[in-house]
Order: sequence, then structure tokens, then C-alpha cells
Amino acid sequence: MLKAVSTYLYVKERLHPGILDGLVRSGVQSIEIFAARQHLDYANRKAHLREIADWFRGSGVPLHSVHSPLYSDYEWGRTGAPPVNLASTDRAGLVDAMDEVKRALEIAEHIPFRFLVQHLGVPNETFSDKKFDSALTSIEHLRAFAKPLGVRLLLENIPNELSTPEKLLEIIHTAHFDDVGICFDFGHAHIMSSVPEAFEIVRKQICSTHIHDNDKVQDSHLWPGQGSVDWKEAIELLRSAPQKPPLLLELEGNEKVNPLEKLPGAFEQLEAV
Repeated sequence: MLKAVSTYLYVKERLHPGILDGLVRSGVQSIEIFAARQHLDYANRKAHLREIADWFRGSGVPLHSVHSPLYSDYEWGRTGAPPVNLASTDRAGLVDAMDEVKRALEIAEHIPFRFLVQHLGVPNETFSDKKFDSALTSIEHLRAFAKPLGVRLLLENIPNELSTPEKLLEIIHTAHFDDVGICFDFGHAHIMSSVPEAFEIVRKQICSTHIHDNDKVQDSHLWPGQGSVDWKEAIELLRSAPQKPPLLLELEGNEKVNPLEKLPGAFEQLEAV
């Protein structure tokens, strides 16, 4: 399986070529950039974005995906900025959210990538028909914007009532979004129900993954083996997916852990299952 990592591991700091070089030395074959403005200033297409684009052109390492922004400010919501919510029932809020996602999609003009990983709603979002309709509107708009850029939208299962595997599949089928896929998050599935149950529902639509562990209570993005996910079962399921998604680690940074030393062993452990 393709070994990939999300830069969420370094989301609290500015993304720079040294980080990317270190990931590649650790055996990473492809990368997902987490689109947070304090991490990658995608809204300012000058020096920072050019620097990262130059690295990808020179390295030959593909940008597999971009994780859509969760906030539109440079403080990740700590200053009171609302979350980027594609299920908002407020018209102005929905337009603002779609505009922010489009700014992240425009990264593809500088660094080509295959997939945009998208949340619907916010954590613990309750379900309503109005939110469902807002989500349909947002996806329809963004998939049209993404297509000329060569990007495909992937919806991620997250802990809320709008983003269960059943609801994501309903969204795809209701609007005949045949080109919209799923980014299957193993840690979120473990919290929400169970990994096997969730995986089977969306197996055919899974194009990418987020690999992390937890104690089935907190969404803590631990290294595999530090929580209670059954990784033997999880990897067997992943190998059965028809679209051969990558092994993409999305891990929480920890000052006490050097991820570059730990990544090779983590991939080796998962692939040996």
C-alpha cells in the first residue's frame, strides 16, 4: 500500500521544505496537506505557497490530497472566527464557507493534487433536513469548481449525525454525485460505531484514508497501537477495498515524540499485519 502522511502532524507550525524532506526520509511516498492558514498560507499566493510548490516540483513526491480548512483565520478559531461549515443553514455563512474551501482548492493551480478531503458540519453536529440540503448545495457547487482543477471531492466520516457512513452514502446517491468519494477515517469510525460496520457501508466509495487510534472516547489521533482499534482487522478491511486507497497517517503532533523516528516503524507494523 502507498505510504502517506498528513501534515496535520505539524499543523501548529508553518509548513516548510525541511518538514517535507524529513517525511520523505522517513519513508513517506505521498503527502496530504492540512489546509490551515497558519500552516500553509493558501489564501496568500505569494512566497509561502511558491516555496512549497517548488519543493513538490523538485522532489517528485506527489501531493495526494488537501484537507479542506476547518477555519478561515490564522489562529484556528481561537480569536472567535466561526468554523467553515458546509452544512450551515445561514445563507451568508454557507457562502463564506464555500468561498474558503474554493481558496484551498486553488492550491491545485500551483501544486496539482487528486483529492480534497471535506468535512460536512462540525463535530457533534445534529441532523436536520435543512442542513442536509445545505450540504447538497455545497457539494454540488464545489465539485463543479474542483473539476476543471483536476480535483475530486472526498467526504470524510466525522463524529456527527450528518457524516455517518449511512448519511454520506445517502448524500452521494440522492444527488447522483458519482464522482464524489469517501475518505474513510478509521479513528472516527471507531468512536462512532465500529470500524468493520462503517467500512462495509462505504467500501466501494473509499478512495483515501485517515489512519489514527483512540480509546473510543476522545478523537485523540494517536499512533496506531496506542488506542483500542483492532489494526489487524482494520488493515485486512483496507486491503479489500476495490480502489486500493493509501495508508495515510493523520496523527496529532507531540513535543515528546520525534515523528520522523517513529514513522518507519509505524508503517512497517501496519504493513506486516
